[in-house]
Amino acid sequence: MMTPRTKAPSLASLCIKSLKLQLLQSDNPPIPDLYELPSELLEGVVAHLPALALHNFQTHMPFNCCLDSYESGDDCLINNGRKRARNDVLGNSWKVLFELRWPEFIDHVESPADWQHLYWEKHLQNCVDEAAEVALRPTFSGRICSINVSDNILRYICHDDHMTCPKCVCKELSFHFRTFGPYLRCLRLLNVLCVTEISELLRKSKLQRLVLRWIRSEKHVEPLCKLLIQSRDTLTSLEFIHCKLSSNSINAICASLHEKGIHTTGMQRFSIKTSSIEIDPLAAPSSFIAFLMSVRTLHSLHFCDGNLDRHIARMVFSTLLDSSSNLSSLDLSENNISGWLSTFSWRSVVGSPSSGKSLRSLCKLNLRGNELDKYDAENLAYALLHMPGLESLDLSGNPIEDSGIRSLISYFTKNPNSRLADLDLENCELSCCGVIEFLDTLSMLEKPIKFLSVADNALGSEVAEAIVNSFTVSIESLNISGIGLGPLGFLALGRKLEKGSKKLLSINISKNRGGQETARFLSKLIPLAPRLISVDASYNLMPPESLLMLCDSLRTAKGDLKRLDMTGNSCINHKADHSTLLSEFQHSGEPIFVLPSSLASHVPYDDDP
Repeated sequence: MMTPRTKAPSLASLCIKSLKLQLLQSDNPPIPDLYELPSELLEGVVAHLPALALHNFQTHMPFNCCLDSYESGDDCLINNGRKRARNDVLGNSWKVLFELRWPEFIDHVESPADWQHLYWEKHLQNCVDEAAEVALRPTFSGRICSINVSDNILRYICHDDHMTCPKCVCKELSFHFRTFGPYLRCLRLLNVLCVTEISELLRKSKLQRLVLRWIRSEKHVEPLCKLLIQSRDTLTSLEFIHCKLSSNSINAICASLHEKGIHTTGMQRFSIKTSSIEIDPLAAPSSFIAFLMSVRTLHSLHFCDGNLDRHIARMVFSTLLDSSSNLSSLDLSENNISGWLSTFSWRSVVGSPSSGKSLRSLCKLNLRGNELDKYDAENLAYALLHMPGLESLDLSGNPIEDSGIRSLISYFTKNPNSRLADLDLENCELSCCGVIEFLDTLSMLEKPIKFLSVADNALGSEVAEAIVNSFTVSIESLNISGIGLGPLGFLALGRKLEKGSKKLLSINISKNRGGQETARFLSKLIPLAPRLISVDASYNLMPPESLLMLCDSLRTAKGDLKRLDMTGNSCINHKADHSTLLSEFQHSGEPIFVLPSSLASHVPYDDDP
């Protein structure tokens, strides 16, 4: 009896394996005859190449290759002057490799995409994150560039036989930056990698966006500044997270970004988040002031949760008043800056053509959670007149009270053509009277507000009529979560809802303890709001019969509702089978109803202190 033999590999598979190993030798160009193969055979070879081999294949590809389909433009050139092929065969191969390695990110990539660029950029970020873990070990004492990339990463770009080869040069981190550095545009760096050699590693890169984390020592700042000077011509976005920045550090960083005497730079976004900023407002860093004053390309400036006090905020704001930037977004949220505008003589400077140069271009202002009171709101109303282009204002989490909202009423009265379209007044200690007065003012504006939140203010049921008037006239998105409507409030909403709301796109009525009246109101609203796409009705103590009522309303409505959040309501029995409900009511293949996934989600919302 003959012993069964293992099936021998085919000649084709042996040839492809040999080609893979040769293409993985980046120092040796592949055999010229490879590119002379018929297109169908060459496509078969390309489809089996790992990432490094495909990169080398593409790098050495001649102009007359049968796969070529070249784009014009400078971005098609690589270091050796050859054009990169951008046809479907190579592009699809890179997409397949990307999806194989990072399947969870494939749906987040916008089309059209340069898959080769995306692949190597994300690969380098993985290498950097892994190197940071190694460098953080107490036993590490070597050079960053000599850190070996793990087999978990190498197996995606190399052949197994190549990884175990003693001559393999792709194990060290330096190889990856030397070979794929030109593809790197965005990078996240931990403090442990802010060392002298990082500039050399990134020498071939043209960084556009850089995110720094945990920079808390002066020893990290000097190497960082060297990298910033090296990347100054291409860098457009710089972000610091969980950092501790002294006055000297900020001065050095800004000096690296902005060359003295030159009033232009490519920096568009500067952000410091969840960090500690230690600046003496009486001796403000000169380079920081010069940066704010002279960088004309600066569009976004964020100091969120940076331990700013009113003196630093006042210094930043006064500098921006005379700067030449075209600022569109300013974020000073989650600080403690009450009183920051108290020393400005707004009444005397309003209307002056020389005041507020950069603030005139401001579109978005975020002042969330800054302990601002009614006096701050009064000063802000004058400051807003310097911002004729403002479209979004976030004042949530500030105890401005009714006096503060009346200052905003004064602003709208003086400026009826205001472009402000998005206003967040969540948790501002407002009362029913103040909000009713405010909503009545909004209804008379020539350009009414489109997005409004008065959530988490104790307004009660009396505010119902003013709310109905607001979203039946102009408002597209309304957040009235947790305002204490109760059953009486929803009953009043339903009674006042007589004409349709043709503009309403989304509404949040969660945490209002409306019970059955919540469902009655929604059943009436849904057919009358043909553009409504999102409803949050969670935690409203709706009884079981509410679900049937809403289903009947959805069956008769002719709208475009995509999402109805019902979590935290007793009408949803966690033991019941809702598969029929989920399959009947869908939008683009996704269930409209958002139901709780566990018993814990069924606990009613409790807003009692």
